[in-house]
Formats: sequence, C-alpha cells, structure tokens
Amino acid sequence: MTAHLTLCSKSPRRKQILKAANYKIQVKSVEVDESFPLEMSKNNVAEFIAVQKNKYHQKVFNNETIITADTTVVTEDEILGKPDHFEEAKSMLERLSGQTHQVITGVCISNSSQQVSFSSTTEVSFKILSPEEIYFYIDTFKPFDKAGGYGIQEWIGMIGVTSIKGCYYNVVGLPIQKLCQALKDKFFILPFNH
Repeated sequence: MTAHLTLCSKSPRRKQILKAANYKIQVKSVEVDESFPLEMSKNNVAEFIAVQKNKYHQKVFNNETIITADTTVVTEDEILGKPDHFEEAKSMLERLSGQTHQVITGVCISNSSQQVSFSSTTEVSFKILSPEEIYFYIDTFKPFDKAGGYGIQEWIGMIGVTSIKGCYYNVVGLPIQKLCQALKDKFFILPFNH
C-alpha cells in the first residue's frame, strides 16, 4: 500500500530528505504555537512540539498522512533555538565551539486512525572555532533559520565538526531511517512501488 505523505514543515531540508528517500510528498504548513512547559525535560521538548504541531495540522488537513517534526540543539541542559540576529548566532557558535552537544529531532506521524511519535538524538562535537571562522560562516550562510545557529551540511560542518554519534540526517532535520521504519511498520507506506 502506498500513499502520498503531507509534510507539514517549512524546512526545505526536511522536504529534500524525504524526496531523496523516494517518498511522494506534498508540503503544506501553517503557523503553530511552539511553546512547551518550562519544567519539561530538555530531551522531551522536540517530540512534544512535533506532537502539538501534528494535532493542529491534523485538524486542518484531516484524512491525510501527516508528518511533523521539530529539532532542538541542547548544550549544558539548555536549548539553543534559532538565532534572531548575528550576535545571537555568534554567541551560540561560541558556546558550541570545542564542545559536544545533542541534536534532538522529534517526529510525529498521523492519519485519521492513528498517531505515532518518537525522537532521535545525535551527539555532535565541534573543534575550537576561531572568531574568523564564526564570523565568515554567519556572514556568508546567515543561519538564522537553523536551531543552534548552524547547518551541519554547510561549510561550518565541513571544517568544524570533528565527530558525530548517531544519525547524520537527524542533525540536518529528520531521522530518516527511523521515520522509514515507522512508516513501513505502522502505516504500511513504502518508499517505492508508488
């Protein structure tokens, strides 16, 4: 059994990953509140937000198989969101420099009869980044739409990341292997035989 998937995300990277995995998708998205209880464990926030996004989108686009996701960057038990401006991006990269942090992506898949959610964690280690490298990266790539102020698939990942433990695609925005397995096992959707 195959079906079109509805990706409810504005992230071009998530769309690209699903298409590269050979799924037929359509993209539809509306703004959703991304707040979460402050006492919640930082490790659970991404999945919580993905579920909230999914519930809202399911009301709007019912009878479709919907995928929502959220990615958080966690360092020293603090979530680094998307930077609003240069100084904030600089501050984030300075904190990640020479350290190991966690990238957690929460995913929620639903249709009219069921809902499945999970999260995936990848550990990413950076070398010590020089001020010149940080300034060049922010000036050139303007990573203001990326959690933690960086994209691993961009220049900073090539010159700065010393190791990753876990799924690479999770850091880009979707833990695709885990997502493929969930679509197959729970929704009987395969990335071939369309």
